[in-house]
Amino acid sequence: MNELIQQTFTWQHGLIFLGWGVVFLFVVLGFVTYAIYFERKVIGWMQYRHGPNRLGPFGLFQTIADIFKLLIKEDTIPRKADRALFVLAPVMAYVPAFAVLATIPYTPSLRFADLNVGLLYYAALSSISTIGIVLAGWASNNKYSLLGGMRSAAQMISYEIPLVLSLVGIIMMNGSLSLKTIVEGQGQNFWEWNLFPQIIGFVVFVIAAVSELNRTPFDLPEAESELVAGYHVEYSGFRFAFFMLAEYVYVFAISALTTVLFLGGWHPPLAILDFVPGLLWFVLKFSFCVFFLFWLRATLPRIRVDQLMSFGWKVLMPIALLNIFITAVCLEIFSK
Repeated sequence: MNELIQQTFTWQHGLIFLGWGVVFLFVVLGFVTYAIYFERKVIGWMQYRHGPNRLGPFGLFQTIADIFKLLIKEDTIPRKADRALFVLAPVMAYVPAFAVLATIPYTPSLRFADLNVGLLYYAALSSISTIGIVLAGWASNNKYSLLGGMRSAAQMISYEIPLVLSLVGIIMMNGSLSLKTIVEGQGQNFWEWNLFPQIIGFVVFVIAAVSELNRTPFDLPEAESELVAGYHVEYSGFRFAFFMLAEYVYVFAISALTTVLFLGGWHPPLAILDFVPGLLWFVLKFSFCVFFLFWLRATLPRIRVDQLMSFGWKVLMPIALLNIFITAVCLEIFSK
């Protein structure tokens, strides 16, 4: 009887968790829809253009129409492509992007999983998307796709190392890999956030994160002017939408992670403002991070491949290691 009650209890909680997961999926899809719209508007304003302004008031329904167009387009698979891998690649690119969001704490009570190795979980799972991109380039049986996939593998592996190393200083300061613990270790004043003691790590993290997202100025895997569209040149319709969805879900994830690790999470910038709900502070910081990524795309040109690789290995890597050394020395000095 007790086993039956325990099993029922487990199923009930599983259904509740699944329900919240579906709700959160729709929240993320809504974010992606209007993040694309907002990005087009921001770039338009910065380049003295209107951006989307035809469908709906202020063009608000333009992205919805674009998504609908993608969903009804013919789903083609090249004749000599590796069919199984071709179909699998978009799924492998998207699923890790959504799964990493489970460990992000948005408020002390609003989170899906409080893993004591949440930061390690994020770094490990996000790496799987690289495999999906490489599979897409290989399975398409297209030289442009293959070049894009190989570029992506080289770029994402190269910049993933300084990205993880830039976080070691925060782990040393907090003594934990739990994202919730890291946020709680930051004070309710902006000078107590990790941004200032870890300013070197923050700069390395931002640069490496932009490269991991394959966004300007590090959008070499796609490089429309060189590789047509890179690894997804042979994809259309629903499968192409999966790649676009994965990219913008990672924008969501990186912005949320930056807010948690360096900007105090749900903490206010000043202790006297703690009457404002923590979720609002999180959303404001998160929105600034998203805007920053769009701002970069409108401002910076694409760099060359040799510059990209040299910068990652010869500049970011030594700086990230230097930050770990400085953090260790400071912790040893102030602990005495």
